[in-house]
Amino acid sequence: MCVKHDKLLELFCKTDQVCVCMLCSVLDHKTHDVVPLKEGYEGKKAELGKTEAEIQQMIQKRRLKIQEMNRSVELSKEGADREIADGVQVFTALKESEISELKKRSSEVEQLSRSEDQLHLLQSFTSLNAAPPTKNWTEVRVRPPSYEGTVVRAVTQLEDTLSKQMKKLLSEVELKRVQQYEVEVTLDPHTAHPNLILSDDGKQVKDGDVKKNLPGNPERFDFCPCVLAKQSFSSGRFYYEVQVKGKTQWYLGVARESINRKENITASPQKGYWMIVLRNENEYQAGAGPAVCLSLKSLPETKFANCRIFIKLNGSPEQAKVGVFVDYEEGLVSFYDVDAAALIYSFTGCCFKEKLYPYFSPCPNDGGKNSTPLIISPVNHTE
Repeated sequence: MCVKHDKLLELFCKTDQVCVCMLCSVLDHKTHDVVPLKEGYEGKKAELGKTEAEIQQMIQKRRLKIQEMNRSVELSKEGADREIADGVQVFTALKESEISELKKRSSEVEQLSRSEDQLHLLQSFTSLNAAPPTKNWTEVRVRPPSYEGTVVRAVTQLEDTLSKQMKKLLSEVELKRVQQYEVEVTLDPHTAHPNLILSDDGKQVKDGDVKKNLPGNPERFDFCPCVLAKQSFSSGRFYYEVQVKGKTQWYLGVARESINRKENITASPQKGYWMIVLRNENEYQAGAGPAVCLSLKSLPETKFANCRIFIKLNGSPEQAKVGVFVDYEEGLVSFYDVDAAALIYSFTGCCFKEKLYPYFSPCPNDGGKNSTPLIISPVNHTE
């Protein structure tokens, strides 16, 4: 009943979204869009059906998101995942709370949409038609955690109290962690400088001192004796090892796809190269810029990607092997002395925006002094 005029509510004002009596429509809603109660009822019932469908879709999206987050957690290693898992539990609780509220609203909307009480539906429509406010979780991502450098930093901070044996053990654990990301790497003859000789299996490269007559395709290096791998990487983590046994010079690392292959190479991230270099048999360098002398026990890790360092690789040249690890999303390129299980150098804070290719240069033969090949070696996974 209309409280003001004590008459039946027989009409619905679409302008003010209220039920009115005949007298109200004449006096207070004369210029408004007023329709019979049944017509207003049917229109709102149709809108409720649409709202219910939208809420159900929101529920489904959030359930799928929870599944995605849980799958991501399952892929991570036990122990290293605890922090991420705790975060996912919080996210899950929040989202389950949202879903509970959405389900409650869905039930109310469903009941109202089935109601034959025209007056009740129209009066309750405004409060139930809009979906409850929720957070947009579309951009939330959970990926396996990155702990690059944490063991190394712990060793450095506790250097005064940790024994040499413990430090070596921690270094071995760090190396084993990155070795799990081993990938298949083979050399691409279409990129090889004409002086280079590649093995049939694509695992070895050396300088032949003679320039072969090869097609000058755009992929080929014309100026420096180097070669890229066939494989490229634009996401995730990867690791490979190269034997540098008996060599006096070499370049190793990764290069971005757009590097200029027809000019002299400058080993720096600004030019698209992240690499370490051996010169003069025992002088190691990384990047380019002012020289900084370091010893391997300093376990260098720097955010200054344009820094040049000089270090000595542990182990004799007869057994030396270098490991290369890249985490694309973290912007990390690390080099390891595999035989000593020690970090040589890390480029950190890099911003990768295109494909990365493993890069190899055995350097000139130097009259036979540097004739030994670089060899891509399988990883020895020891327990």
